[in-house]
Amino acid sequence: MSLQFLADGLLAGLLIGLGAIGVTLTYAMLRFANFAHGEMMSFGAYVAWSASFLLSALAGTAWPAMGPFSITAAVLLGGLAAMILTAGLALLLDRLLFRHLAGRGEAITLVIASFGASMALRSLIEFAFSSSPLYFSSDLQIAVRLGMGIRVTPDQLALIGLTLCLLLAIHLLVTRTQAGRAMRAVAENPTLAAVVGLDVRRVVGLTWVMGGALAAAAGTMAGILVQIRPNMGFDFLLPLFSAAILGGIGSIPGAILGGIVIGLAEAACVQFVGAEWRAAVAFLILVLLLLLRPRGFFGEAA
Repeated sequence: MSLQFLADGLLAGLLIGLGAIGVTLTYAMLRFANFAHGEMMSFGAYVAWSASFLLSALAGTAWPAMGPFSITAAVLLGGLAAMILTAGLALLLDRLLFRHLAGRGEAITLVIASFGASMALRSLIEFAFSSSPLYFSSDLQIAVRLGMGIRVTPDQLALIGLTLCLLLAIHLLVTRTQAGRAMRAVAENPTLAAVVGLDVRRVVGLTWVMGGALAAAAGTMAGILVQIRPNMGFDFLLPLFSAAILGGIGSIPGAILGGIVIGLAEAACVQFVGAEWRAAVAFLILVLLLLLRPRGFFGEAA
């Protein structure tokens, strides 16, 4: 029996977990589900592609691939630009939209606003780039045999390594720095955090920046693996929320673990059941979780 679904599911799960961090932190801070997070992934992927294309145009030739990978230095620089600009977009949405609505009503107001923002961003992306898919590279790669029916390409191995490095950096930021401790304090009790002197708005802004940057990284990596489409972020939305709830709202390790579980379940479904059922897996896991363990793996009991 081939265990290829383990490699495919691990990579997909790490990308889902990377994107789900922004979802879980936003909910922990502001107590609302941000439906625009998927479109931030799409925005980041398109920015990375545009930046890499512009760098190649300025150089007058295509940048050479790095070793056995199809990834070029232009793509890496484009990904960095995407993280910065998507973080700026997330901060802009907070300051122009969510911050003004946060104190004017219930969480449903923010949810509807985020849904509207997601549709607007998706439409703008499709208007600017059309609905045709884009690719970072057209190079074909030879998969490496790892045994037990598992085969991976050099790009997949590189992206797993990059994702793990990003996750480690986020873990160290949240657990070992003053900014991370402030984020945890605001997520626990924003009123008490303000009383002890923390700038709650600044901490919330940092959360938006972090979530936007990680969404751009996840979107860019997903674009490298497959293709870039205006709807790619929307397709990730249900797995992102499922991973965040599965891991426990506010828990970064939980979001990562939840993403891996969702990724493995989807990959197993594709291999053993059929690709047409893949979209139903995240929904089924989410429903079962809400019925059996609403607080998730690492969430606190109410």
